[in-house]
Amino acid sequence: MLRNSENNAIVIGVAGGSGSGKTTLCERVIEAVGAETILLFQHDAYYHDLSRMPVSDPARINYDHPASLETDLCAEQLNTLRRGGQVAQPVYDFSTHRRTAETRPLQPHPVILVEGILVLGEAALREHMDLKVFVDADSDVRILRRIERDINERGRSLASVRDQYYNTVRPSYEEFVAPSKQFADLIVPHGGQNTAAVEVIVGYIRERLARG
Repeated sequence: MLRNSENNAIVIGVAGGSGSGKTTLCERVIEAVGAETILLFQHDAYYHDLSRMPVSDPARINYDHPASLETDLCAEQLNTLRRGGQVAQPVYDFSTHRRTAETRPLQPHPVILVEGILVLGEAALREHMDLKVFVDADSDVRILRRIERDINERGRSLASVRDQYYNTVRPSYEEFVAPSKQFADLIVPHGGQNTAAVEVIVGYIRERLARG
């Protein structure tokens, strides 16, 4: 497999608010370059297992706060993959707020897309990134996408999604996610619908791979 000039994977961080279009952007980049070349590495896999925490009501946990994620493990496994090693990534079940007994085996790839709302706000992750991308979207677009995802994919009720948005999601976006935009090398409005931005990222990847 191709490597960059330092024999490490090319690491691209993709951050932005929940529902901003991060995953769609990543999928379009992967489609253009090839799944055999790019690994999608998601910060969401590293949520703490609430069975190990004294929490009576999981719905009261702020899942958009940096403390809700085991970022040290995420950074450690990212660095292993970046250097060509293999890892066993946790598998998180959002319907039970638990990590499953299974893990996801990840193999090294020439390019790693690190995706998550908080990845640019974490210095431990940023230090491994060659390119940092922030996906921007209006708040009304983000909440509508989050409602659709949480109801259809995570079995949530509309009321619970609404309450969580006003109690934790929006405040955390303003406190932690939006400020991380300052670390971005590229700010992408409209997420995966931004064809020009996808082309810029794809061009960057191909140019870097050609060097190696």
